[in-house]
Amino acid sequence: MHLQLPRDKGIISALDIVHWYTRHPSNPAPPPLHSANHVSIIGMGNVSLDVARMLLCPPSLLEKYDVPSHVLDALRKSQVKHVSVIGRRGPLEAAFTTKELREMMNLPDVALRPLEESVSNVQARTRQQSRTLELLKKGSRAAFGTTLRTWSLDFYRNPLGVTLPSSDSPSYSLSLEHTTVDPITRRAGPLLDSGVPVTSTLPTSLIVTAMGFHAESSSTAPYAQWYDLNQKHIKTLPGGRVSTTNLDSDEPKIYASGWAATGAKGVLASTMMDAYSVAEAILEDWTNLTPSSDPHSEAVSSSPWDAPPPEIMKSLSSPDSEITTYNDWLAIDAEEVRRASTEGKERERMDWKEAKRFLYDKGLRVAEEDRS
Repeated sequence: MHLQLPRDKGIISALDIVHWYTRHPSNPAPPPLHSANHVSIIGMGNVSLDVARMLLCPPSLLEKYDVPSHVLDALRKSQVKHVSVIGRRGPLEAAFTTKELREMMNLPDVALRPLEESVSNVQARTRQQSRTLELLKKGSRAAFGTTLRTWSLDFYRNPLGVTLPSSDSPSYSLSLEHTTVDPITRRAGPLLDSGVPVTSTLPTSLIVTAMGFHAESSSTAPYAQWYDLNQKHIKTLPGGRVSTTNLDSDEPKIYASGWAATGAKGVLASTMMDAYSVAEAILEDWTNLTPSSDPHSEAVSSSPWDAPPPEIMKSLSSPDSEITTYNDWLAIDAEEVRRASTEGKERERMDWKEAKRFLYDKGLRVAEEDRS
């Protein structure tokens, strides 16, 4: 969540919305789209545009994909007419990719509010920035003023706080500081008018925060020594090996990948490649592991590929295990595709409770009430 915004039913994280429309096991509450006509998304990464696209896309275009039926029902009843995507810096610093931006521009019956010339006429320094600016200047496929649904990229705006709805005002009022970007450091600072910061307010029905995530710190040993308080991520060596663990010992090793190891930067492709490199490091370390001198420890097989590590086998055999095996996934996948076959969809996603019940009925999992 944004540090300047309180927790409230109309102030939610983008992750909750993504988990809602992908039927994640966390099972968050649905966003109140039936009563929201204006949505403000804080952050200018790919996730921001993903959420905006889901909220604005005509539901009829989503029906053939794997969007859950209850999500489609909510989108059909949605009252959202405009989505503001808010960022404290400008188009040169925006984290979204041209691919995501192009998909937003091509949404049918949805128009982008044209940018001010002072925003779109900034000087690009890279090919990526040039492509982004070209798309922004071209605008959306649908002309602004001809559609029922619209969206905007509100650059150079930094949230300062929010006034919650009241009996006098049913909407949230988002307080925004206007900003300017230092040409050298590329950091955002307040825009001043005669020495006074320029601010404005934005009435909105729903606020969604999408600014990335970072690993949480802990004061408990040994976790505290792993965390870089300045960078807000776990300290790692190549391969995601946590730098404060003894890599030469037989003790279990700790690894981190993605934003937990690097901070909130990079898109899916880069974090996926990072995950691959960490997986390779784990396999390399496991291959090179030598038997412990502790006579009570479990011996390491001379061929480490004979079976998974004992810790993994122990977790798999636990009656409380929430691990989904590959065979479990194959069964779930086939069932979701079967359920959707009569509706012309790719699949009908099950929630985690449904999936566990299905696996139990197939004899692949012990029912929760039967666990001891």
